[in-house]
Amino acid sequence: MTFNNINREAFVWIWLPGKTEPVVAGKLETYNGNILFNYGKSYLERVYDTATPAIAIYEPELPLQSGVLPLLDGLSMPGCIRDAAPDAWGRRVIINKKLALKGSNTDTSILDELTYLLESGSDRIGALDFQRSPSEYVPRSSSHVTLEELLVSAERVEKGVLLTPELDQALFHGSSIGGARPKALIEDENKKYVAKFSSSTDLYSVVKVEFIAMRLAVLAGLRVAPVKLATAANKDVLLIERFDREKVAQGWTRKAMVSALTLFGLDDMLARYASYEIFAEIIRHRFSDPKNTLKELFSRLVFNILCGNTDDHARNHAAFWNGKELSLTLAYDICPQGRTGNEASQAMLIAGNNNLSQIKTCLETAHHFFLSEEEALAIFEKQKQVIETNWDSVCDEAQIREVDKKMLWGRQFLNPFSIEGWE
Repeated sequence: MTFNNINREAFVWIWLPGKTEPVVAGKLETYNGNILFNYGKSYLERVYDTATPAIAIYEPELPLQSGVLPLLDGLSMPGCIRDAAPDAWGRRVIINKKLALKGSNTDTSILDELTYLLESGSDRIGALDFQRSPSEYVPRSSSHVTLEELLVSAERVEKGVLLTPELDQALFHGSSIGGARPKALIEDENKKYVAKFSSSTDLYSVVKVEFIAMRLAVLAGLRVAPVKLATAANKDVLLIERFDREKVAQGWTRKAMVSALTLFGLDDMLARYASYEIFAEIIRHRFSDPKNTLKELFSRLVFNILCGNTDDHARNHAAFWNGKELSLTLAYDICPQGRTGNEASQAMLIAGNNNLSQIKTCLETAHHFFLSEEEALAIFEKQKQVIETNWDSVCDEAQIREVDKKMLWGRQFLNPFSIEGWE
C-alpha cells in the first residue's frame, strides 16, 4: 500500500532560550530522497537582535548561514531535526490515526519523514516543532485527559484496534516522543511528564523495574530525571518528569536538545559505531564543565551495567544546546532489560570494539574520562554498595511482586557476569 499525499516541505519553528512562544527558523524540503534545511531570512536577521538573538538549531550541523545547508556524510536528513521526530511507538499511533492501519507489524516507511514531523504532537522533546505555514503557528495538542483514557488508547494501538475519535487526540498528543513502548505526555500541577504504560507483552512489571533502577541511580549519586509511580485502570504507569520544560509566568519555556547520535554525526543504521570513548572525546572538546561531565557519564555507564540496562544506545543519551555550548541532560530511560543468561553487551561500544557488560571493560577505558583506576573502582564500589543496601527498601517503595524481585536480583541487578574478574 502507498500513501500518495507526500509532504514536500515543512517549516521549522523554534523556542529561543527563555521564550514561551516560537518563531519560524527555516524550511525543510525533500530533494532526491533527502531532507534539506535552510534558514529563513527573517531568522538570520535575528542574529543582531540583542533581546532575542537567533541561535543555530545545532551549530556543527546547521550553522547560522544562508542557503541550503549540506548534509553530513551518510545522513539523509539533519540529525538535530531527526531527534524531534517520533520513533516506533509514535509512528504506529500516527499510522493508526491517518491510515486506519493496525498492528505492530505495519511498515512505518509507508509514510514519509516530513509527514511524521507534521502529524506528530507539538509538545515534542526539545525546542522544535514543525508546521505547514511559515507565518501561523498552530499547535497540535489535546485537551486534558486522564491516565485511564490514555491507557485505553495505548491498548487499542497495541492490539491493532483503531482509535476512537474521543481517544485518538489524547494519545496523538504524545506521538512525537521517542522509543518503542506505549507512552504519552501529561501535565499536572505545573509539571510535565512522560507517562510510560505497561505493555500487553510484558512478562513482568517493566515500568516498576524502571522505577527501581531510576531510584537506585539517584541514591548512587547520578543526575537522574525524577520519577513516580501511578496506577490507571489497575495497571502500572511510570511518570518521568520532563527536564526540557520550565513553567514561568508567561507559560512554558523549552530547552533545545540533541541526542548523542547527533553528536556522533550518525544515523540509526550506523548506530553500532557509537562509543563511550568517542562520547568522552566530544565532551572534552565541546561541553561545559567537561571534568564533572565525564565522571557523570562514566558513572552512568557503570550503573547501566550493574542494573542490567543494555539499552543504552545513542538516542538514550542527550545534551542541552544553548546556542553556544553543550551540557549533559539528566539521565533517562534507565530500564533493565530482560535477560536469560549471564553474558550481555551494552548498546554502545565501551573500550575499542569491546561492548561487553562488565566492570573490567569500564576500567580499560577510565582514562578517557580523566579517571584513574582507583577513582573508577571507587565509583563501582559505591554503586554496588548502594544497590545492595537499598534494594529491599526501593523494591518495597515500588510494591513489586516478590517473585519479580527474586527474578531481578542477580540477573538484571548485579548479575555475576557484570562483576566477573573486576579485581
